[in-house]
Amino acid sequence: MSSLLKNFVKQTEFDSYEDFNENFEFKIPENFNFGFDVVDKYAEIDPEKIALIWTDDEEKKVFTFQDIKNYSNKVANLIKSLGVTNGDKVMVTLKNRYEFWFTLIALHKIGAVAIPATHMLKFKDIKFRIKKADVKMIISIDEDNIIEDYDKSEKELGINIKKLVINRDINGWYNFSKEIEKMSNEFKREYKNKNNNPMLIFFSSGTTGLPKMVEHDYLYPFGHIITAKYWHNVVENGIHHTTADTGWGKALWGNLYGQWIAGTSVFIYDYIRFDPQKFLNKITEEKVTTFCAPPTIYRLLIKEDLSKYNFENLTYVTTAGEPLPYEVSKKFKKITGLTIKEGFGQTETTLSIATFIWMDSKPNSVGKPCPIFNIELLDNNEQIPDIGDEGEITINVSEGIPPGLFKEYYKDEEKTKKVWYNNHYHCGDTAWVDEDGYYQFVGRNDDIIKSSGYRIGPYEVENALISHDAVLNCAVTGYPDKIRGQIVKATIVLTEGFEPSEELKKDIQNHVKNVTAPYKYPRKIEFVKEIPETISGKIRRVEIRNKDQ
Repeated sequence: MSSLLKNFVKQTEFDSYEDFNENFEFKIPENFNFGFDVVDKYAEIDPEKIALIWTDDEEKKVFTFQDIKNYSNKVANLIKSLGVTNGDKVMVTLKNRYEFWFTLIALHKIGAVAIPATHMLKFKDIKFRIKKADVKMIISIDEDNIIEDYDKSEKELGINIKKLVINRDINGWYNFSKEIEKMSNEFKREYKNKNNNPMLIFFSSGTTGLPKMVEHDYLYPFGHIITAKYWHNVVENGIHHTTADTGWGKALWGNLYGQWIAGTSVFIYDYIRFDPQKFLNKITEEKVTTFCAPPTIYRLLIKEDLSKYNFENLTYVTTAGEPLPYEVSKKFKKITGLTIKEGFGQTETTLSIATFIWMDSKPNSVGKPCPIFNIELLDNNEQIPDIGDEGEITINVSEGIPPGLFKEYYKDEEKTKKVWYNNHYHCGDTAWVDEDGYYQFVGRNDDIIKSSGYRIGPYEVENALISHDAVLNCAVTGYPDKIRGQIVKATIVLTEGFEPSEELKKDIQNHVKNVTAPYKYPRKIEFVKEIPETISGKIRRVEIRNKDQ
């Protein structure tokens, strides 16, 4: 069977991380376009190869690469007929509907710039994005008042936008589902993009401040070859699933570019609300072979009776988004036999640091640098710190910007200059490196707690908290204190069967003192129903801090 991997990398197999790090190299063609050079190429050489397996709670659909080519051509013809052309910005809020995959490929073929967005945006978020990005077209589902908010934004901004909605007849909107059936499934490539042309704009998930527009070019999919093949460990004709809403960059990390290039299909479960039992049933019934999810999902899964499920087809599991508490990893492995391999990256990058397939996992470590990124830790004096000392994660680009790394925040020179200087991209995350070269993640610079002269990363405390039976989920932040500057605060969601009490607070505090350094224990504990999170599953600690101020 076919795989296009060999078309884009000079060597596909490696004996070790050292071999991989030293010898990995891309083969980059001119005018690369994922729509034509991957999707349409598969349709040519192996048209019945499965690309996408999609299900919700009522129906299931399976799409081959020939199907994806035909539908994306129909969508491209529809979009083009409405006046959208190369360089135009198109906002896409399709949740996990299968039309998202048709639409994204269609936009790549036209040369329009796709802006994926979550359906959970509110009016002010939508208005901000439309104005900031100069959006020319919207393609959306009809859920959660999003259609009304789009219409209101358009009216208040005094602009006219072409609008398409999935399977609805709404005044002022084209019915996407009806219109594409009128279109030809042949699409001629008239526009030849350059590799450095803009292809995607992600609005950052916004753990702090207003979201930024992260612009990626047509080489962005190349970076995710490493994500899929050498971290997710996808296999030819396997089935991969990454748990992610299409409004988040993680959906494109795990459910499109690298996976298809490496020859695996992707499985999508389009649920209304995450239910661990339904989710586990779908994953096992569909015989998913490789799986990736944020730590928040694993935290929920280990609270279920995993022994009821048959994981015989699942061979490899990964996580990213936030550091995974060791206690969660330990419990998951005990039940399933599978080791969760961690990785680190940002909306601005592809996979940057990871526990790659040849490497053993280390507790609380995200792994070692990706070979395409020259990762350096830098201290406050822009010097590389000693082994074991903390520094900011940066990418040295003195020899050029590699595929997968963004070049700028679109229309924001000031914010771009804050992270791009001295031939380095500054990630804004603090880590340290151990004697084996493994990176130990400390936290976002803004999230590190400074208490009585100590620097405390939130993850090490969360790791201790989650090992307590009563703690289902938690977030650790700095709380203002006149004497210490800050004290450690734990915001906690309790496991079913536990009730908030002063006695339970003391028990949790004593537990943390016993499993980590006593000065890190949370002097303040608040019990809540849910933790504020971004759509990507990252904890919005800034929201907790702002409330506490």
